[in-house]
Amino acid sequence: MSENENKIMENSFWANIFKPKTESDEILEILKHMPPFEKLKPKELKDIVSLIHNRSYSAGETVFMKGDPGISIYIIINGKISIIDNSQDAKLKLAEFTRGDFFGEIALVDDEKRSASAIADTNSTLAAIFKPDLDDYIRKNPKAGVLILSGLAKIITSRLRNLNNDYFNLYQKLLIKGD
Repeated sequence: MSENENKIMENSFWANIFKPKTESDEILEILKHMPPFEKLKPKELKDIVSLIHNRSYSAGETVFMKGDPGISIYIIINGKISIIDNSQDAKLKLAEFTRGDFFGEIALVDDEKRSASAIADTNSTLAAIFKPDLDDYIRKNPKAGVLILSGLAKIITSRLRNLNNDYFNLYQKLLIKGD
């Protein structure tokens, strides 16, 4: 082996060991910590990564509007997204999400329209998993599908409990003011 070929192999070797994480690696790390996917096996997680469609949004750009068909869950790779309701005269910020957060998960469960709008506050990169793709995966992989749907149920019930607590606290405050 010539000295030149040896240098190429050495450089190639070290480049592969110290290569930077790819976007796919980042997405995989985020999925591992999301309730719908946290109990999946490594191969199942890689299968889910293959369903992902990457989307980029500029600051101020709309991801989806209230009333749009709910067709996917979004996972934030980088950036900041606000969930807003502007059905009244005022714009009400319901939530704010950043790297590693996800939103729009209810779309994976029902066929209803979006209940709020999502707007990019900063330039953002999102990973989207579309309902038809996930439904097909669940049909072909029912054991993993049960884990995914159970994880979605966990998220939805947690958010419902939080909403119930908020409602109860607001109701209590109104009762106290009414005295």
